[in-house]
Amino acid sequence: MELEFTPEQDELRDSVRAVLARECPMSLVRKVVEKGATAEALWAQMAALGWPALTIPEDHGGLGLGMVELAVVVEELGRVDAPGPFLATVTQFVPAVLETAGTEGRERFLSPVAAGECTGTLAIADDGGAADPAAVTTVAEPDGDGFRLRGIKRSVLDPSADELAVIARLPGTSGDDGVGAFAVPGTAVDVEPVEALDGSRPLGHVALEGIHVDGDRVLGAPGPGTAAAVRRALEVATAALAIETVGACQTIFDVTLDYAKQREQFGVPIGSFQAIKHKFADMLIALERARATAYFAALTIAEHDARREVAVSIAKAAAGDCAALLAKEGVQIHGGIGYTWEHDMHLWVRRVRTDALLLGTAANHRARIADLIGL
Repeated sequence: MELEFTPEQDELRDSVRAVLARECPMSLVRKVVEKGATAEALWAQMAALGWPALTIPEDHGGLGLGMVELAVVVEELGRVDAPGPFLATVTQFVPAVLETAGTEGRERFLSPVAAGECTGTLAIADDGGAADPAAVTTVAEPDGDGFRLRGIKRSVLDPSADELAVIARLPGTSGDDGVGAFAVPGTAVDVEPVEALDGSRPLGHVALEGIHVDGDRVLGAPGPGTAAAVRRALEVATAALAIETVGACQTIFDVTLDYAKQREQFGVPIGSFQAIKHKFADMLIALERARATAYFAALTIAEHDARREVAVSIAKAAAGDCAALLAKEGVQIHGGIGYTWEHDMHLWVRRVRTDALLLGTAANHRARIADLIGL
């Protein structure tokens, strides 16, 4: 297992960073958060550059790259607190289709994504909030050649996407039995917006009130095989969230370090105080730990390594710990200005705090690790 970036991956990082520096300034993020503006222009630029096609196979119009390349892009998006549908579409919907659908389904739903003509998301969590196919309670009743879906999906990222990969189960089943995956048009569902902590990306509850899904929109037939496929897709989505958290935490660290070098007390920069140095040392350790575990998780996915389940949960737990520490210290080291709306710190704090909750908290993933290793 090679943990060094290739020259191509380094070049990808540099090009993505350059584009985002130009196309996604913090003024854009503030317009989305404060004025309800959209990030359509940013998404259009991403589509023109082929970013949505990153991990889609070449047979379906994509670039055919892997999880490590996706991680490189997502970390850069986290650094700039990028709004828009990229995360939901490329790290949730695309892997859900790739893992559950056959060749025809992949062609139908992934080719438009690769062309930048379609957005998507994953709808899995129900009232219990668990992102686990075994915990799904939304019902998929057989109805002619298709199914009729009934239930409410909670905390769906970008719920107004063009397509939703909905996870539901046959009536009367439990666990992995009867779990299926269905592509539902965004125009067919009712969305209740959630007033999310991170205003740069929409969250919502999606109501499925007896929506009929034709047979050609069944991504994965109900059964344990589809449940296993959904878990593999969730590993991609969870690792991507961990990587995005790392990117946002890196910016919190950089901005706070710059401030500590400039802000003076008693005639010297506050960064020269030993107590502040200790804080930065702790922050850097947490940040590098989160980055290392996140990229290791990405690599295990890319190489289909048997350790991927444990690696992904370790990465999400480490990212959650990093988010908690850097959010706290980033605000406190800034002092009073760190609490103001005018300073950008709260925008990154909101992003990392939200990412830490989505698809399982650090505590949730520690419990999952214990289960996976038999404790």
